[in-house]
Amino acid sequence: MLANFNRALRLPFTSASILPYIFGSFIVKEYFNLHTFCLGLIAVVGMHLNSNLMNDCADSKSSADWQDKKFYGFFGGSKLIQEGALSERWYFGWSIFFAGCSVAAVIVLCLILKSPIAFYAFLFILALAWSYSHKPLQFSYRRMGEFVIFVLFGPALVMGAYYIQSSIFPDPKSFMLSLPFGFFTTGILFANEIPDYPEDKKCAKFTWVSILGPKRSYLLYVMIMGAGVFSIIANVFLSYLSNISLFSLLLLPLMFKAAAILKKHTDDKEKLIQSSKLTILIQALASIILIVDAII
Repeated sequence: MLANFNRALRLPFTSASILPYIFGSFIVKEYFNLHTFCLGLIAVVGMHLNSNLMNDCADSKSSADWQDKKFYGFFGGSKLIQEGALSERWYFGWSIFFAGCSVAAVIVLCLILKSPIAFYAFLFILALAWSYSHKPLQFSYRRMGEFVIFVLFGPALVMGAYYIQSSIFPDPKSFMLSLPFGFFTTGILFANEIPDYPEDKKCAKFTWVSILGPKRSYLLYVMIMGAGVFSIIANVFLSYLSNISLFSLLLLPLMFKAAAILKKHTDDKEKLIQSSKLTILIQALASIILIVDAII
């Protein structure tokens, strides 16, 4: 049961939200407060887990995850509903629990900060996360899911963390610094959407893969990941980051390798697992480099 619980939550993927949050918290180190940092971290992890569970529940209801019942680990959902191990009701119940944990953390945070801004922002993020896969908006079914992920894992996390520590919002600098995280995490989503395309198409779930088709979607992948690299260079040029962040350019060979896999093995899901792994690795390593830069 514990293994299923971990698989349903997709805990390892929370690094995609934890790392940008840590970076945003250290943009201006003299503001750092451990108590508010921990409360914000609880809210961030709770929202991520809530979204993971709610997304599986929604994709089960729409039948998207029923088209291919094999568990791949990186795309196609956790498949525990399809295997009969857990129910949609279980996913929904636990997603509400984690959302509740986030709400509680944000309320305490607002009391400490003596401002309701964090709560209003949280409500917006919660609505956006819910609408990613749930009706009536279902952004991920209308070629808007990628934009939602960009906002949630880029500006929302970095600017939110910066606000928690500095009480400054909005802030042009923290927005610019959020862009690499938004692009790289969108790249993870996009890499995972390519192997899901045949099943998504059957359920009228249209992602950016449907714009060029799976055979040419590697071009969009290169553009998304390239935008992440360019945004790092732009931040260095603006002196928001130091030259330390340019070490992320060493990740370019991994990006091209992932793109080559997406181009060559479009119809082979087992091979495409490698492109997903590489993209996750790129996002994690780039995030760590930027965090080190922020701290130093």
